[in-house]
Formats: sequence, structure tokens, C-alpha cells
Amino acid sequence: MVTGSRANDSQDSPEPETAKDYSDSSVKVKSYSTIEEFTGKLEINLDKGLMRSVVENDKSTIDNGKLIADSINQGLSSFTASSVFEQLVRNFSLAKSIFGSSVIRLLTGYDDEFVGRNISLPEFQRELLKRLEERIENLRQEKLIDSDGAITERAVELASIIMYTEELDKITPRGSEGRVQKKTDPYGIKDETKGFRKERYRDIDLRKSVRKAVMRSHSRLLPVDLMSFRRKGKSRMNVIYGLDASGSMRGSKLEAAKKAGIALAYKAIDEKDEAGLVVFSSGTKASVAPTQDFTALLKEIARARASGQTGIAGTIRAAANLFPKTAATKHLVLITDAVPTKGENPEQETVEAAATAAAEGITISLAGINLDDKGIRIAGRITDAGKGKFYVVKDLKELDRIVLMDYYGAE
Repeated sequence: MVTGSRANDSQDSPEPETAKDYSDSSVKVKSYSTIEEFTGKLEINLDKGLMRSVVENDKSTIDNGKLIADSINQGLSSFTASSVFEQLVRNFSLAKSIFGSSVIRLLTGYDDEFVGRNISLPEFQRELLKRLEERIENLRQEKLIDSDGAITERAVELASIIMYTEELDKITPRGSEGRVQKKTDPYGIKDETKGFRKERYRDIDLRKSVRKAVMRSHSRLLPVDLMSFRRKGKSRMNVIYGLDASGSMRGSKLEAAKKAGIALAYKAIDEKDEAGLVVFSSGTKASVAPTQDFTALLKEIARARASGQTGIAGTIRAAANLFPKTAATKHLVLITDAVPTKGENPEQETVEAAATAAAEGITISLAGINLDDKGIRIAGRITDAGKGKFYVVKDLKELDRIVLMDYYGAE
């Protein structure tokens, strides 16, 4: 954030001559129109019925959405009552590692520990199978799974709505933070104030205008009291979010990384920047070039499933090819929980890819989730070569804050 010296009131808005009496002056408005501030393409172009149900706090829809979101994060793409029941009865410990505690609870209505204690009882097994059949039939009727039990596109949309609404409270406006240029931009961020000179009424600094009127002992707010914000242009940025969807990210780590990606996409577009996405494991699973289409990013983030190894070198190269050939700032932020494992010499290949990207004007930051000593050393080499920042993530709840902090600090 750039701060400047405070505007001089006597230069920007001179005191009225003593011979004039403004006590009865008033401003007459002949016409007015509603002010709308457009900040990117933040509308959510998803199923309106699902969105309405979530907003209205419909428990059944919300539970279904959480079930689908958690299933995808566990790497599941389909399930049937018989297959889930068979795995739970055959080897509950293994089934718990596959499905996760949340999916078991949302499918059966029972806490996973309760299921584990009673899974060998025949009468409980009968009740469990009945519940699973009813639950999965409900998902089928809601068109969240198809006749074969595969998760549908409608289900992915519901999962994305759930993640977006859960993250929304955390991604509140951050005031005037951002990257600033010296030139004036009528749609830029608010900077210092000056005397009002027929600018847009939305730029009036009401607090300082009232203070000025009080200091002049005016009984009402007069035209000469009005102060407005100077706005300075914000340098444009193209930021790409590299989301590790390798097998080790399965579960809560992938969920936290997805929500951090949603927060970044939302804030970047709100700041009139463009956000892109690369979902990776052994290779690139999905990609979106920098855009202001929030829905496209939201859906691709929601559908990411965990599987495979960690290939970061290819991810950096893929992201570099997505950046447009413009003068805007180009920044890649990688989220991963492991060192690169794909390639003959994955560490060196990744460092070389980062250095090549940096030579093309792309900075690279990395947020490492619970990395060991080797991972920390390699991550440091990657970000040194990429001229970015390295963050050690020990608490998943802090991941979205770290990603946004990196975005606002990128040059």
C-alpha cells in the first residue's frame, strides 16, 4: 500500500471570501442514478436451485454437498451402497482410510468410531445397509450420482457452491491494499484526499468532508467542504494457483488447498486482476489460463481429485505457457505437501524450471504443508530460483491467509 503526504486544504479547496455568505447555499440535484461498482466477473453461474437451497440453509442439500466435496477430496469418483457396505464390513480400518471419517458419517448417519465398534454385529449390519441404500438412493434422485453411482456434473457444482460459501466469510475486502502505480486511475484504489472538483460522487470522502464543515462552523455540508479521494492505478497482475492434487494431499490437505485457491481467485478478480489454475500430480490434470471468469476456476478447483506422484517441474513449465504475453506482473504460487518426485532428477529439473520462468519475468512462491527438512531445503531452492517467497504451513487453517498475503505482497 502506498501512502502519500496529506493534501493541503488551502490549495485544493480555498477558504470562501469573507464577503460571501454560504449559510443558505444548497446543492440541487436534478437527476440521479443508482451506483453500481463492477469488479470483475464474480457472479456465480451455477445451478440457481442448488445455490438457493444452500443460501437458505437447507440441511439436506448442504449435507449432500459436503458429502460430494469430501468424497472428491478423498479421491472417490463413484460409490454404491453394496460396495461401500462390503468395504466397511470386510476391513473397517482400510475402509476408513479410503473414505475418511466425514464421508462415513455423512453416508451412514453414524460417527465412524461408532461404526467401527459395532460393524461385526449382524443386526447393526442390516441397519447399516438399509441406511446406505436410502442415502445413496437420495443422491441418485437428486441427480448427484448417476445409475452407476458415478458423481455427476451437477454434484461437482453443488460441491463448489458449498466450498465457496464456507470460504466466503474469510475473504472480506482488504481495503486499499494492492500494487500501486503513480498514474491516476478513476477506477484505482483510494489514496489521499483532495478538494472535490466535479468527480464521481462515489469518490467523495464523506468523513473528511463533514469534519471540514464542522471546522468551518458550517451548519450544513456545503460544496466548498467536499473532499474526494484521489485514486491511483493498480498494476495489473496475472496470478496462477498451482494446486497439488497428488495422492499425499488426499483429505483435509486438499480441502484446505482448494479453499485457499477459491479465496485467491475471488480476491484477484475483485482487484481486477486475472487468476489462473494448474491442478497437478504426476502431470497436469487441469488448467485454466488467467481469466476473470470466477465460475470456471471454482468448478475446476472443486473437481480436483488426489492421486499420483508430485511433478512440480512440469507444473511450472505448464503455468509459464498459460501466462499471456503482456506487461502485467506474472506470479505463480504453488501449494504442495511433498518434494518433487517425478523425473530422473526431479529436484534439479524443478529448480531449473523455476529459474527459466524467472528469466521470463514470472515469480514463483511456494507454500509447503508440513514439509520435512529435505522438503524445506528443496522448496527454498525453488523459490530462490523463482525469485519468490517460501512459506512453511503448519496449520491448515492458515493456508488461505498465507496465499492471500503472498498475492498482496507480490511485485
